Amino acid sequence: MTPEVIHTDKAPEAVGPYSQAVAAGPYVFFSGQIGLDPETGNLVNPDFELQTRQALENLREVVLAANCQMSHVVAVDVFLSNIGNFSRFNEIYAEFFPTLQPARAVVEVSRLPKGSCIEIKAVAFRG
Repeated sequence: MTPEVIHTDKAPEAVGPYSQAVAAGPYVFFSGQIGLDPETGNLVNPDFELQTRQALENLREVVLAANCQMSHVVAVDVFLSNIGNFSRFNEIYAEFFPTLQPARAVVEVSRLPKGSCIEIKAVAFRG
């Protein structure tokens, strides 16, 4: 089995030496997405809600590039710079995962790349 690198121009370029996603066997491992505008490479806005929506849109674009759907996502890890945003995050997140709710962890961290409010990484099954 040879891992397959997944890439799309519809999501931001990696900000370091990593891939947007890597498929290995029936699983696809998605790198963390923050609220970057794919065209500019800058954060969309300092607003938590706008960054959250953009991070989830970016994740969705990479999921689609991997020939998956959001319903194939089985695990999600979320990093928040302020756990006080947890309830608002849940409301937005539910819009992107209306049927299958993946296993999930949400933790507060002291800092995120580019001063982001949120980072989201995931694993999907494409069997």
